[in-house]
Amino acid sequence: MKHISIILLGLFLSWSAFAQEENVYNFSLQEAIDYALENNRSVQNATRDIEAAKKQKWETTAAGLPQVNVGVDYQNWLKQQVQLLPAAAFDNTQSTIDIVNDYFDVTQDNFNVTTPQGFIPLRFGTKQSVTATATLSQLLFDGSYLVGLQSAKVYLQISENAKVKTDLEVRKAVINAYGNVLLAEESISILKRNLEVLTKNLNETTKIYENGLEEEESVEQLKITLSSVESNLRNTERLKTLAYQMLNITLGIDLNSQTTLTDNLETLTAQNISLELLEADESVENTIDFQISENDMISKELLVKLEKSKALPTLNAFVNGGYSAFSDDFSFLEKEQDWFGSSLFGVSLNIPIFSSGMRSASTQRAQINLEKAKADLTETEQQIRLKIANAKSEYQFAIEEYDNKKENLNLAERIERKNQTKFFEGVGSSFELRQAQTQLYTAQQEFLQAMLNVINSKAELETTLNTIQSN
Repeated sequence: MKHISIILLGLFLSWSAFAQEENVYNFSLQEAIDYALENNRSVQNATRDIEAAKKQKWETTAAGLPQVNVGVDYQNWLKQQVQLLPAAAFDNTQSTIDIVNDYFDVTQDNFNVTTPQGFIPLRFGTKQSVTATATLSQLLFDGSYLVGLQSAKVYLQISENAKVKTDLEVRKAVINAYGNVLLAEESISILKRNLEVLTKNLNETTKIYENGLEEEESVEQLKITLSSVESNLRNTERLKTLAYQMLNITLGIDLNSQTTLTDNLETLTAQNISLELLEADESVENTIDFQISENDMISKELLVKLEKSKALPTLNAFVNGGYSAFSDDFSFLEKEQDWFGSSLFGVSLNIPIFSSGMRSASTQRAQINLEKAKADLTETEQQIRLKIANAKSEYQFAIEEYDNKKENLNLAERIERKNQTKFFEGVGSSFELRQAQTQLYTAQQEFLQAMLNVINSKAELETTLNTIQSN
């Protein structure tokens, strides 16, 4: 029994470890992008949209291919219908009387068949019948079908463009989320170092004050700075948790999965400084936004063609064949049952002649929408050119700002060290030290943000240009 318990405990621990490993991920930035492009939910839905568009294309194509339908009809008269025939159509012989009496199961006392006057009630056919038919139909010509084939192709292209657009946006979102996590991690690391230095300074200053060699204000100034750093640290730690959760959502994994990033902010910044990208080709036609707008215009052109095609004739042909059986009792499964075959071939031609201006109005409305789509395409082209210029400007500014903030950080570190030395040597005030420390902390955060801006602005420019560069 003891051995069984140990085995079960081992299995449980193994399962627990396996379950935990399933929610542990390690990603470089490129690995995170590749993972998201397969597992992000928006990407997966965009892929499904392409598959649906392919099915829609075949559905449209199949409408013009041969169609075969089979039908089986069973009829059973609960009360059989009666037809009235003129009595004058029959003679007044005894044979006629016998036929009528045999055909009806009702009393004919009130009907005088010896006199050829009035109407004779008769029922035709059997009480039950079964008919089985097979019909082959073929569309020979329909202008709207030809337009539909073109529309299905354009619809597929629109879905594929939407997938490209989604991939680009997800890639950018992963880069932003990945960068925000690194920013939070670096910020926490710097704040902890600052907190350690401040705590040491406060302890030393407190001892100096207790020995009567420093004013109480110096201690209070350091406490104020220390409290501010502690508050920022707590807030940044909360933001780090949110940043990881946002990254997990973007990647398409569970919100609370344990994710570890293998890249660091400074390395990624160096990899994302690419001056060649500023000289990249600005071909608007290659951008996904232009292609989406262009496909919208093409779809409007097809709608104009569709409305015009409604004035063309349609031609259809069909062939059907079937068998029918009749009986007063349900004997259709018996071998002796008689089945009667039939076959029919037909062609249907429909020529639109007059619609009271309805088709003309529909065509004009579609033409108006086409003109709007052309104007939208021109507007989109101009907006894309402006967007590219703005993205290049932002990227160039981010690179310049990165160099500037890096230099400012070096200066702020030297200033803070000088003021710290002056303060502990008794030739500098606590206010000057606190001012230098605040300036240093600001420079640190600005430098981190500048690195993140380089990464994000490059991703924005690549997304706008629809040009993905490998780092």
